[in-house]
Amino acid sequence: MNYLKNYGKLLLTVKENFNKINPEMNSIEHIRTYEQVKTLADPRRLAILRLLMAKPATLTQLGRALGEHPAWIRHHLKLLEQAGLVEISDVQISGGYVEKYYRARAQAFLVQEMILPDDPEGRTILLLGSHDLALQLLAQHIQQRDRGVNLLTLPVGSLEGLTALRQGTSQITGCHLLDIDSGQYNLPYVRHFFPDRPMVLVTLAHREQGLMVSPGNPRRIRGLEDLGRQDLVLANRNRGSGTRLWLDRQLSQSGIPAQQIRGYEQEMRTHLDVAEAVLQGRADVGLGLYAAARHYHLEFIPLFQERYDLVIPLEQYEQPRMIPLFEVLQSGGFRQAVQGLGGYDMTHTGEQIHL
Repeated sequence: MNYLKNYGKLLLTVKENFNKINPEMNSIEHIRTYEQVKTLADPRRLAILRLLMAKPATLTQLGRALGEHPAWIRHHLKLLEQAGLVEISDVQISGGYVEKYYRARAQAFLVQEMILPDDPEGRTILLLGSHDLALQLLAQHIQQRDRGVNLLTLPVGSLEGLTALRQGTSQITGCHLLDIDSGQYNLPYVRHFFPDRPMVLVTLAHREQGLMVSPGNPRRIRGLEDLGRQDLVLANRNRGSGTRLWLDRQLSQSGIPAQQIRGYEQEMRTHLDVAEAVLQGRADVGLGLYAAARHYHLEFIPLFQERYDLVIPLEQYEQPRMIPLFEVLQSGGFRQAVQGLGGYDMTHTGEQIHL
């Protein structure tokens, strides 16, 4: 994967140059939350943000630039402010009239973490999304079936995966996002991200998640209510991941302040990273897959089962390169291999929902 080499060094150089230009603000920020992505999904708000990234402006100036009434600008500006994307930079009083100047909170916003490879034959499939152990097996089985097709996966979290898919960075994403209002997995989020495009959700599997603790459970951890204990250190997942969103929601409902949890800011990209931290004693507990706990021979306290879907735009779904992927999903060999990981239910693997 030569196209990824030196990308971290390049990103660091870009950040340093931006900070030299304007040290007053955080020059590059990642778009991480669902609310931020949903806010910017509206092209009108994106246009306002881009103007404010160039220089501060008032409601009147923005209205003049976009040909819209200031009241219209105020509505969308308020949503951008609530999402943490813009802020007031200055207030001036002239002739008894107060003028507020707004600016973007950064000079650039990153919504993707992958540089696309040069693939003239179009046989590479990029999957950015939530980490899953079965995806590694999927890539191996696809290559064994059709050596011309290469499935590349990068764990960035469910929300960032949907963002990358929206931006055209990848062909597929994997997610497991529960919508509390409807009780549905993934569908409401996909509808929000892609209201204007036909999409296909293909179930990879149902997975079991819970608390991973050291062998023998020496800390006598019983459930989420123990996370607030001061003698425990948590290994947390990265913001934007479905696991982190589930945990944050449960903590809020249980009245456990995040700042009370030791190690809450200790973010890790994958379930295996969390399990390894527990194994090495860098953390006492972590939320993750049973398969990851089993991989490192950890104790596991089951909490819930979730559906993990592959989300694919219809135009990508119909591409010939996707055929080996669907064939593998239906194969007995792949299903047997995934079940061997532990904690996976393959009953609904391959089922599809068209939106």
